[in-house]
Order: sequence, then C-alpha cells, then structure tokens
Amino acid sequence: MPETSASTDSKEVYLTGTGLYTPPSSISNEELVESFNQFVDLYNAENAEAIAEGDMPALSHSSAEFIEKASGIRSRYVINKDGILDPHRMTPNIKDRANDEPSVMCEMAITASKQALEAAGLQASDLDAVICAASNMQRAYPAMAVEIQSALGCSGYAFDMNVACSSATFGLQQARDAIRSGSARHVLVVNPEICTGHLNFRDRDSHFIFGDVCTAMIISDEPSSSGDNFKVLDSRLQTMFSNNIRNNFGFLNRGDDEGVGKADKLFVQEGRKVFKEVCPAVATQINEQLASLNIEPTDLKRLWLHQANLNMNVLIAKRVLGRDANTEEAPVILDEYANTSSAGSVIAFHKHHGDFEVGERGVLCSFGAGYSIGSVILERC
Repeated sequence: MPETSASTDSKEVYLTGTGLYTPPSSISNEELVESFNQFVDLYNAENAEAIAEGDMPALSHSSAEFIEKASGIRSRYVINKDGILDPHRMTPNIKDRANDEPSVMCEMAITASKQALEAAGLQASDLDAVICAASNMQRAYPAMAVEIQSALGCSGYAFDMNVACSSATFGLQQARDAIRSGSARHVLVVNPEICTGHLNFRDRDSHFIFGDVCTAMIISDEPSSSGDNFKVLDSRLQTMFSNNIRNNFGFLNRGDDEGVGKADKLFVQEGRKVFKEVCPAVATQINEQLASLNIEPTDLKRLWLHQANLNMNVLIAKRVLGRDANTEEAPVILDEYANTSSAGSVIAFHKHHGDFEVGERGVLCSFGAGYSIGSVILERC
C-alpha cells in the first residue's frame, strides 16, 4: 500500500478556522422516493411490452425506510431541488454562466472561506495559498482554486486537487507540508462539492446517497488570536487502487461515438465490497497512527469520520475504540446532509468541536474512492 506520513518533529502547524456553506434547499427521503417511484412507473409503462416479453427487466420502487436502513441518510441539501425531483429530468438544473461571471463552485467556496477566515481571525490578504480539493471540478481549467483566489482577493498560488472523498484530508496535508517547508504561512483548503451533479438519480441503489455543500479550513503556522485552535499532531495518507467506486465521466467520453448517450458514466459502486475492504483498512490506519504517537484510543475525545454510511462509521469507531461509540464520540451529520464526499468529516468537525478543552484530542478521517484514506490527529491548544 502506498503510504505517506508527516512526522511531528519539525515546525508546528495549526487548524485555526473552519467554514460551511449549506445550500438553502433540502430534499427529504420521502420527497426523493416519490419522484423516483413516479419515474419507475413511467419507465415500466413505456416499456411494458419489452418487459412482458422478458427483453428487459422492470424497475422496482424505492422507499424511505430502505434508504435510512441502508445508509442512515434522512435528507440532503442540494443546489437545485426542482430538477432533481422532476421525474422527467432527474438531474439538477444548473444554468451555464458567462465566463465573466463567478462560477457556482466559486460562489459556494467564497461563503465557506469567509467564515473560515473570520474564525481564524485573518483577512484574505493573509493567505499565501489556496487549495481547492473536491471530488469533481466543474471545469478542467482555469483551476477553480485560482478563480477562488482571485474572488477572495489574495495573492500567492492556488491549485486544484482530487482524491474523491479524501480530498479534504489530502489537501490538509498538502497545506501542512507547504507550511513546514516554508512556502506558506496561511493556507486555505476549500471543498466545494456539487455531488448531485455526478449522481444518477434513476439508479435505485444510489439515487439517495449524495448532497451538496462546501467546507473550508484555514491551516496556519501559528495559533490564531481567536483561541479556537487545534494543533495538527500528525497526518497520514494511504491509497490503494480499486474499481469498486468509480466515475467515468470525462472529456474523453465524446471521443467514443458508440458510447455517447448509451450508458451512464456517473457514480457507480459495489457497496458491499467497499464496506468489507475499506472499514478494516481505515481502522488499521488510525490505530497504527495512534500507536506511532504513543496515543491510546481511549485518550481520544472524538472521531470526526467521513460521512458516507452510518454502518461503516459504527464499525470503524468500534474497531478503533474497542467498543461501541456514542454519538458524542463519533458524531453523525449524514442523516441531515447525506454523503457530501470530501466535505463530510469537515462538517462533523465544524459542528462538533466547540466543547474541546486544551489538550484533548480527536481524529479527522476520510475514506473513499481510490481507495483513499486520510487521517489527521488534532489536539486542542
């Protein structure tokens, strides 16, 4: 397994502020299921003859109970609600913008970034770098990070990166490395996730998984004056190639004349395989990381885990702590937000860190397609 770990014997680095942009619209499981089942009825009626002759299978209804049991998700925030719930469309309606207008992702990022800067007691002009780390960028170039940098009015450098659901933790380590190398003092890591844009809402097994959101983190070489600071004790990254979570949508799709419009190129996964392979790998990484720092799992106050599936989080927390975790020890936000890819663990941290006392520790951890795993040990200071 390729693995990188940043040691703790050099310049100290701090997480000094976070921000969160939540879209104004939310879709409940019941609303989503009603739309999906209408689509199923339309599909089965339009293809009744072929289905009756056995040439194609009939589609099955979904249910809110099935969704919550399978995932723990009850609702999700979305950039556009009407387009998703239209059984004749079933994709968000996001109009294209002129090149001289701010992009959708940039707008989301600015809101979250300004919150993070305020929490850190900094101005945009204090930033030396911007890392836009997310599952999918809305364009290939110019980099989203450079647009965000320009909109904020900061200088230095900026770049995009994608490690799917682990993008935020991987971005955090890149920020940490930049500070430790001396190339930056304050780095913004921002995670605009329009996950509903790469979700097939006609697929019963996955139509409920994702929501939209944006998170932001400020990583600095010194604590902020606000006093709400966490020292980054260690960060560890790991990748293992797997096709069990995949998205084939890309600029080369248009080069395959036979494939155009023939098949869904969006998110697909083998959920059971992912569960079986990822959970033990995540728990092992966290336990080995803690052992290398001489930290006992019992010394942890909280696990801010990636918010993809409640059953995965329950199992990972149990393997790390050696017992079942309560919701204070492993907070859940996916019931409200669904899977927001790289942003999920950051949302959990953003909403559930205010009760930490100086010296208390927690683990910020993400995992997903790749496979990729990123774990960060944080200590309140």
